[in-house]
Amino acid sequence: MDKPTIILATSNGVGMGHLARATAIALELREVANPIIVSMAGGIAEIPEFSGIRCEYIPGRDRGWMKRSKWDAYLRDRLVALVNETNASALSFDGVVPYPGVIATKLKNPNLNLVWIRRGLWRKNPLRFGLPLQSKMMDFVIEPGDFASAYDSGPTSVQSDALHIAPVSLYNSAFAYKREDAMKTIGLDPKRPAVLVQLGTGENDANEKMRAALTGLIGWKDLQIVLTKEPKDKNGKSLVPDGLEVKVVRYFPLANVLKAFDAAICATGYNGVHELLPAQIPTVLVSNIRGTDDQEARAKWCNDFGFAIRADQANLSVITEKVRQLQNEETRKRLTEKCIELPFTSGAKEAADILYKIAMGTKSSESAPYLLRQFVYTLLRYSGLGYRKLRPHKNFRVVTESIPVWSQATGVEELRENIRGDVRFEHIIYGASDTYIDRRKKIAKKAY
Repeated sequence: MDKPTIILATSNGVGMGHLARATAIALELREVANPIIVSMAGGIAEIPEFSGIRCEYIPGRDRGWMKRSKWDAYLRDRLVALVNETNASALSFDGVVPYPGVIATKLKNPNLNLVWIRRGLWRKNPLRFGLPLQSKMMDFVIEPGDFASAYDSGPTSVQSDALHIAPVSLYNSAFAYKREDAMKTIGLDPKRPAVLVQLGTGENDANEKMRAALTGLIGWKDLQIVLTKEPKDKNGKSLVPDGLEVKVVRYFPLANVLKAFDAAICATGYNGVHELLPAQIPTVLVSNIRGTDDQEARAKWCNDFGFAIRADQANLSVITEKVRQLQNEETRKRLTEKCIELPFTSGAKEAADILYKIAMGTKSSESAPYLLRQFVYTLLRYSGLGYRKLRPHKNFRVVTESIPVWSQATGVEELRENIRGDVRFEHIIYGASDTYIDRRKKIAKKAY
């Protein structure tokens, strides 16, 4: 029997959470299906070379590569074209809410199964009011587990529409490198301690948190500090206090080299918590207060039950003091030993099993009728346009009004350069047919 094709689509979130979950699930699917990842996140550049999984980058609606009024139809047409090219029978979407363009794929292909991989632990923001209707537009909803689910009092916690699974994580002890190998892989000295810092920069408050966290590491003898991006403010000024040694490392998946670190300082996002703590890395959590993710609830749970240390994100001196606690060997030992008690992060395998069954013919008993789906698509599309007109995102780099770059690239550097560039980039899945390429060119012409 031929393997079914399953498309895993993700939005462009604040971090790598959506893409990390999709990758973990795709890796579990490889034995029984043909997984394909499509994403609006720039991090997708890392996936093909690491995993061998076919991928496509789709520019997000806030890139400014086309008029916003055209983007939903562009996304719909891109997804439908890929479904037709690969004969996919299921499409999952991991994002805060399904875009109208995702919902509309069912209008073009009624036999396609739509699945929403919907993280819990929502904050109570305006998006909650559309939750029941958006859930109804999808054939299935899968909710990845969260260590902190007991502290979930958000709108998803009262929904009864989801298939609940264990937490999803890219960390797998069977594949993760041992300490010495991990340190060698990312260029660290195995005879010296190392700390991973994963905090955002750019905005003034984020810069201040980064500086406060790094200040708490001053005095740790022979310490190596690893960050995943340059610790600079928007003007290019370093955020690193004098006397600290900092190394910027780009490695994917970082989950495989976490054993290199004696401790970590991390935002309290889904994938950070569900990678670092299963890897038993002593961690200080500094939450981001934005979007739908209730990072403070997750941080409080981790702190209250002794799995990590929560630093009050609104108090810079507290951040410094909490980070300084990581210098104590007994504190690190206590946190490491406590993390052994955490449940298994087997959700990727569970999600893969569900998606496989759906792709092989399992149908939803409550699929929305065509006219309702059309109405909701139109409603969400125009609501989204109106909302962003009132509350626009910050502009990305202005795109050059020129012929798009077309490429079937799978290499990290080429993909990264094209995604970040100032010329429109039309990424085509590796091994695409001439029919698909021709269809994609028509879609691009219409959008641009």
